[in-house]
Amino acid sequence: MTDAEWAAIRPLLPVPGWLRGRGGQPEAYCHRAMLDAIHYLVDNGIKWRAMPGDFPPWDRVYAFFRRWRDQVLVREFHDRLRARIRERLGRDAEPSAGVIDSQSVKADAVVGSDSRGFDGGKLINGRKRHVVVDTLGLLLGVMVTAADVGDRTAAHVLLRQVADAHDQLELVWADGGYTGSLVDYCLTVLALVLAIVKRSHDMRGFVVLPKRWIVERLFAHLMRTRRLARDYERRTTSAEAMIYWSMILLMTRRLARSRPQRA
Repeated sequence: MTDAEWAAIRPLLPVPGWLRGRGGQPEAYCHRAMLDAIHYLVDNGIKWRAMPGDFPPWDRVYAFFRRWRDQVLVREFHDRLRARIRERLGRDAEPSAGVIDSQSVKADAVVGSDSRGFDGGKLINGRKRHVVVDTLGLLLGVMVTAADVGDRTAAHVLLRQVADAHDQLELVWADGGYTGSLVDYCLTVLALVLAIVKRSHDMRGFVVLPKRWIVERLFAHLMRTRRLARDYERRTTSAEAMIYWSMILLMTRRLARSRPQRA
């Protein structure tokens, strides 16, 4: 990170327990060095043990990653960054509309059979990333499953999680794969309007569809991140954390370049 990027995100970092009087020992390495190491791993797709010597030892970096993953600190940090960017752009911190979609990716050999499957539509043996983004393309929620899990099945769980975390969310756009009983479920149980954006029958080839292109842009960003071009994680929670880290890297750069909107 540049000094400007570090200055932009430092106030948003979770405070360690020992600084809040909750016990524990001070960390041996500063957060900036740890974040740089994880960003390098995610962006360049290296193995943990291949961490360059300029960073802290790989096992210390992995322990930091694992602690933030298990204590949900990575999502907390990500959500603070997203709220700050939305406010900088003159939006409310909490979104009122979003877009849902999924992406199937191939899985590495380390991914066990209990969390991988075959997506017959995309002809991909691996995992599926189910995401909800706001209208700026910023991540609201993610769930990684086996690739053979249906979009509607995963959406029941993911949309409930997103609705619980974002109480102002009222409208979610989706493609034709989310039709059926899910629409009624969202309206009656989650108080969400699930609007289906379909292709017309006379469309041929690639066509940019309203609202749906927003989530496709996020998928394009994930595929440019080498660690996420294929799923290399043994656990789905690690795969979800990697997606959050990729978005943290993107938002860090974006936040350092942005300027507050004038009132």
